[in-house]
Amino acid sequence: MNSSAGAGRVTLLGGGPGDPDLITVAGLKALQRADVIVYDRLVPLPLLEEAKPGAELIEVGKVPRGPFTPQERINEILIEQASAGKDVVRFKGGDSFVFGRGGEEWLALQAVGIPVSIIPGISSSIAAAELAGIPVTHRGVSTGFTVVSGHVGPSDERNDVAWDKLATAGNTIVILMGVKNLPEITEALRGHGLAADTPAAVIADAALPTTRVLRGTMADIAQLAVDQDVQPPAVAVIGAVAGLGIGVS
Repeated sequence: MNSSAGAGRVTLLGGGPGDPDLITVAGLKALQRADVIVYDRLVPLPLLEEAKPGAELIEVGKVPRGPFTPQERINEILIEQASAGKDVVRFKGGDSFVFGRGGEEWLALQAVGIPVSIIPGISSSIAAAELAGIPVTHRGVSTGFTVVSGHVGPSDERNDVAWDKLATAGNTIVILMGVKNLPEITEALRGHGLAADTPAAVIADAALPTTRVLRGTMADIAQLAVDQDVQPPAVAVIGAVAGLGIGVS
């Protein structure tokens, strides 16, 4: 498929952890000028009211273990709208390039000659912990952190995370999309040598009025999340930094 001579453009926009006030200035301007906004359920939804009169809003994305729009269809929508000469914003909750499909969308658009640019958002992989008062690094405690996806568990054939290496690396571990698999993940980390009393926390609905912060240890954090009926989106932080006692509890 070749783009038309009058093709528009696409902006890949990260929406941050959900609070409308945490959008970047550049991101807000992009939303206000867009002819089409293609968005998912995790974006700061009140910001859709910033769309100009007549702008088309197209909902895509998926509900965990529920209805979803295939990524191939999202790519098609972006190409179709931009090929019609539209200024399109692909508005995504969190960060398009942290376990998002922004890279796939970039490649699909690039392949047909449609101009595409990126406006990064505040990444939930760091911001959720920070909003809960948990620094992912801290002098004398942890000098590094690793962000991993928990959408598949350690025993899943699709898993490509070296959980054994993470357990002994000494870095903070930040887990995205791991609500369902947190019990298996913590069990695997303990089995590979990470101490059961290692501090841990789960931050649910970071930056939203419904936010909750659960604090515990590797031994009990997964059960705490179950007992408190934590649902996605939530971020888990495992490591000594989760026990510093900084910020909200």
